[in-house]
Amino acid sequence: MSIALVIPDRKLDTLVEKLSALLPGVLIQQWPDYSAPEQVQMAVVWKQPHGSLAALSHLKSLQSFGAGVDSIVSDPTLPDLPLSRIVDPALASSMVNYLAGIVLHYQLRLDLFQRQQQQQLWKPKSPRSIQQICVLGLGELGQAAAQHFLQQGYRVSGWSRSLKQLEAIQCYAGDAGFKEAVSAADLVICLLPLTPDTTNFLNTERLSAFKQGAILVNVARGAIVDDAALLAALDSGQLQAACLDVFREEPLPATDPYWQHPAVLVTPHCSAVTNVDTAIHQIVENYQRTLNGLPLKHLVNRERGY
Repeated sequence: MSIALVIPDRKLDTLVEKLSALLPGVLIQQWPDYSAPEQVQMAVVWKQPHGSLAALSHLKSLQSFGAGVDSIVSDPTLPDLPLSRIVDPALASSMVNYLAGIVLHYQLRLDLFQRQQQQQLWKPKSPRSIQQICVLGLGELGQAAAQHFLQQGYRVSGWSRSLKQLEAIQCYAGDAGFKEAVSAADLVICLLPLTPDTTNFLNTERLSAFKQGAILVNVARGAIVDDAALLAALDSGQLQAACLDVFREEPLPATDPYWQHPAVLVTPHCSAVTNVDTAIHQIVENYQRTLNGLPLKHLVNRERGY
């Protein structure tokens, strides 16, 4: 019995230690140094190199090491096996804390005051009026964010692929619904999954539906935003600011215009990081379910991509 960890470019000592403690007698192997690939029955994956699972001849299930699975399902060599993702209250809490801080950052005009500091300008201004927030994507993280801002007294709208019913939140779906969802929002938070349908979703047409001078916060995936369209919207004043935590290429290349754009806040994909202490129990439970022939918890619909 064995689990394979196919998670490049991360220190996995803590994960290996905790898995070994909770699953005594189970061999924990790490790509690329599989010692007994034929024993692996579940692989824990995250941005796995294409072809990295080919040697695991008795593989029965796949477990994402995060909430998103776009980098996993885009692998053309991915075996057709049940795939689960992490659904973790700690992940939602981390995301909500990040978003709450970003909204206050803009409400208190800290972006403006930082630019004024660089120019040695002393110009007090009252807080920005941010009264309505729109959340694009109403999965676990999107619902947690929407509920938080509702409880803080904001008006909240939400948009998703299929229409949701959430108490006190005006929910929309479809192209016509998108325009209604964003048109009155002072700040729009993107928490959509990355799928073929959402690649370049925030393009020129959709950004033009935003309220003039709105702020965009993208904590989903970089490829959801048409970068040229966003830069044009910022330069024209259609949007007054954007906070971007995710990008098409990470780390963000030194030559990328986002680094130096005065209306862009760049953060290094830190809005919600998988917490090993809480995620470990989902991994262990899904491994045990794999051994017992039971359905995995938090299964991904491979056709929808989430």
